[in-house]
Amino acid sequence: MYQLTKISSALAALGLSTFLLMGQSFAATNDNNTNATNDNSANATSNAATNETVTSNAASNTVSKEAAANNAKDISPVTNGVSQKVAGNSRAAVSLNKFLPTIKYTTENLPAVAQKINAATWKEGTKIDRNVGTKLQALLNWNQNGVGPVDGYWGKNTIKAMQAFQKANGLTVTNDLNNETWQALTKNEKLMTQPVLVSYQLSEADVNIKTTSIPAGAEAKAKLDGMYYESVTEGLAEKFHISEKYLKTLNPTAKFIAGETITVYNPGNPNTKPVSRVVADKATETLYAYDAKDNLIASYPTTVGSTATPSPTGTHTVEVKVHEPNYTYTGNDGSKAIIPPGPNNPVGLVWIGLSKPSYGIHGSPDPARISRQASAGCIRLTNWDALALLGVIQNGATVEFK
Repeated sequence: MYQLTKISSALAALGLSTFLLMGQSFAATNDNNTNATNDNSANATSNAATNETVTSNAASNTVSKEAAANNAKDISPVTNGVSQKVAGNSRAAVSLNKFLPTIKYTTENLPAVAQKINAATWKEGTKIDRNVGTKLQALLNWNQNGVGPVDGYWGKNTIKAMQAFQKANGLTVTNDLNNETWQALTKNEKLMTQPVLVSYQLSEADVNIKTTSIPAGAEAKAKLDGMYYESVTEGLAEKFHISEKYLKTLNPTAKFIAGETITVYNPGNPNTKPVSRVVADKATETLYAYDAKDNLIASYPTTVGSTATPSPTGTHTVEVKVHEPNYTYTGNDGSKAIIPPGPNNPVGLVWIGLSKPSYGIHGSPDPARISRQASAGCIRLTNWDALALLGVIQNGATVEFK
């Protein structure tokens, strides 16, 4: 089970989460009687038997309980040479700028395929090819309706994102793209001129990263220094919210070394509006986020439960937020295996614990499988969506399983 600990003297309560991961069942427990120590850490205990412990690995990873302040400004998703850099000094802006990497890009020397995608448009009755598909996925993402890893294909997660966009804008919800929806997606002229694919110069920090081979068992994982990416291209794909295969397709001759300029997807800017309520819809496998006025402001593709291990019902609340969690697996013989933090951690880079024992919202080491895998009841997101949500979801926010 997961016993969650938030490294902060401000922590008053911990959330509880259960899910099935890599063929093993894990759970999290909480303790509402958390005591802060003099070193500003807070330790959670439970009088129930536990199998997993999720913790923050350092005080610097603590997420402020006010990270989604009510006075956060609505920042336009339009970028101008810099992506994922939120303006202002609100708590939401500070948190998002900490969690999401700032991307400086240009549109110089773009290959013909990138220029074609950037100029792509769609007319009713025409096929959604990969050029239009990439443009469509970008427009949906920039309107805060996540499609998962950008791959240019018209598929399950893109359709769900389109339907969430239609719902948020009072449009007829359809299974196919129509003119009404395309016009709504493209009405913002500034957004339409934003490049979908951009040129990015790789830095030493981009390529000189720690990598590792991820073993299957918990004990073997616990011997690693960190649950790092398995390759430089895996790390780059996650940074740019794109499928690793598509990244390589767009850069067929790239060596992915420092100083090299590659073509990447432009993620735009994340939602900055504070999230007061989320609804995990099991039928659509989508997490819908709402503001304090109950406006639908964002959606994310998700995995919610399975037939064998269904998610709960009813309404619960957010009680703990942890950036870069680790966890300890306790075997049936009492042996423990502490698996370190990292993007390939079974809960990814984020843990948001709920008041409902054994459940939470978390990241994932495999973004391509979101909505295409089972969980044991938790809400699983891509790491970038989980980080974006972590920056704006309010402590005590309502989490409804539908």
